[in-house]
Amino acid sequence: MNNNRMPGYAGKMLRVDLNRGSFKEEQPDEATLRKYVGGTCLGTKYLYEEVSPGIKWSDPANKVIIATGPLSGTRMNGSGTFALVTKGAMTNGATSTQANGYMGAYMKFAGFDGVILENASPKWVYLYLHDGVAELKDASALKGKDTWETAEAIQKELGKSEREISVFSIGPAGENLVRFACLAGDRGHVAAHNGIGAVLGSKKIKAIVAGRGDGTFAVHDKDGVSAAAKDIMDRIKATAGGKAAFEWGTLLGFETLTPVGILPLRNYTTSVFADQDKFARFAGKYIRDSFSEKRGPCWACQQHHCDVFKFREGPYAGQIGEEPEYECLAAWGAVTGPNEVADAIHISWLNDRLGMDCNEAGWVIGLVQECYEKGILTKKQTEGLEMTWGNAPAIEAMLGKIARREGFGNALADGVRQAAQAIGGDAPNMAVYTLKGNTPRSHDHRALWFEFLDTVVSSAGTIESSFSITPPNLGFLGVKPDFSAFSSNPDDVVDVGTKIKGTAQFEDSAGVCRFNVRNNVPQLCQALSAATGWDFTTEESMLVGRRAVNLMKAFNLRGGMGQELDMPSPRYGSVPVDGPAKGRDIMLHWDKMRRDYYERMGWDRQTSKPLPETLKKLGLDFVVADLWGKR
Repeated sequence: MNNNRMPGYAGKMLRVDLNRGSFKEEQPDEATLRKYVGGTCLGTKYLYEEVSPGIKWSDPANKVIIATGPLSGTRMNGSGTFALVTKGAMTNGATSTQANGYMGAYMKFAGFDGVILENASPKWVYLYLHDGVAELKDASALKGKDTWETAEAIQKELGKSEREISVFSIGPAGENLVRFACLAGDRGHVAAHNGIGAVLGSKKIKAIVAGRGDGTFAVHDKDGVSAAAKDIMDRIKATAGGKAAFEWGTLLGFETLTPVGILPLRNYTTSVFADQDKFARFAGKYIRDSFSEKRGPCWACQQHHCDVFKFREGPYAGQIGEEPEYECLAAWGAVTGPNEVADAIHISWLNDRLGMDCNEAGWVIGLVQECYEKGILTKKQTEGLEMTWGNAPAIEAMLGKIARREGFGNALADGVRQAAQAIGGDAPNMAVYTLKGNTPRSHDHRALWFEFLDTVVSSAGTIESSFSITPPNLGFLGVKPDFSAFSSNPDDVVDVGTKIKGTAQFEDSAGVCRFNVRNNVPQLCQALSAATGWDFTTEESMLVGRRAVNLMKAFNLRGGMGQELDMPSPRYGSVPVDGPAKGRDIMLHWDKMRRDYYERMGWDRQTSKPLPETLKKLGLDFVVADLWGKR
């Protein structure tokens, strides 16, 4: 046992040289831990310092940092969270993606605050963390298995039950370097964004496994952590949105987002779900009543989501999976449809098992379907598949081709931007993506300007600020309680977007699920103080989050990703032709919004480079010379 470890921490980071098959332990000092906390922010520090600008995402010199936080595995609700930071496959820039389930807690119990994966293995392996030790185990027999099959095989090999180990793996998509491959585990929990699965595939890492074991770690004030956790839960349950999330998870997405125009339909060609009979079957109550078998919560999570689902009738009768999150239902029930709800659930499970981000996969299929409808693609080009809207068997078959890079699927396996270029014709004008190369989440951001701005200017390959904006909880940042996340007032969107920037990164760095915090940052600071013994202030938390945001921005700028890429594709920035947001045109305001965003973030208004004074205020003096050539 490490007697010098900080309260709230297991006490060691593990470096894994995959080429040599060797391990090295190190312990960040207290000043470093307090400055970067853990998770996303600590991972971003390693990424910036250790991955040089010329390294590509698939280069063995790229690194993957998997990190927990000081609240991971504690009495905090949703503290099974862990973060992954790397140079991502979709943008070839910085990425941070998170997942929940049990991994974050079990890594801590196994004795590790995080892992730094270096170089590439000469053969397929999986990393097994348990009882204070680490092993690289042969995974050659797992090649070709999907994410569920992989977990079952590893459980059998190690003689462990589903709750004795947490298994996160890549599927066939990651093995074949599909650039939007993800890491999936603990059934349907997914670290989805910016191709983390492809990066792991390039390193021949099939899975990360952590054992529950009997390990523990100390916290400074266990009762204080519990009290802060209860305070946060009480605050969340006192709000309408928070109370609904505890009962329904994200299953109410269709019901709540459609009236404000945020459900993305048919690749942004409409905002109206015309078939009301189909729509009614996407209601949360209908889905639970029809498919739910039992609860399946994450570590220390009270929220009712992630139920075990079973098809009781129809073509999928007998199949068992996990309750899909809203984004998966939207991808396979709206972006590519409308489909029947049973088809959307089935395809969601299939997509997770193949190991692909449902968002990017949905936008890829939606583009193919629109091109097929308009004659840009023919049945011959799609190899006999009728890629019509809502054709579930064709979607299923095409996803298999993509995951295995077979035939036409290979042209789609690098994501929407590259697929549009390969298809040609008018496809680039029909594709939904940012100029950095990533797609948005499964929302129609033309009606959600807050998240549109956040996605396009993000340096992480996905949103940087949480969609679950709860204005009453953001008064400490000067956000007015009547602000609506659905506002189309450009000044308000920029104002709030910059004020809250960094809150999500702090939540991720602490090691807790955003749905279990919902911007109750002052109370989260109380929990962190109780865990570590620090007197950690709200102001300090915002510095932590802003460090991650600015380091990722600097990492991308240093790698040649300038402000010219902070732009949407033509379709992404188009004007809705119908629905609640009909006629709204964010691009009329875009240039000013973007420049105002830079200025309020403390960045140069023209180049988007963080200003020297901004970096110094954040304690990032060492970045100044990289961006400005001076100190």
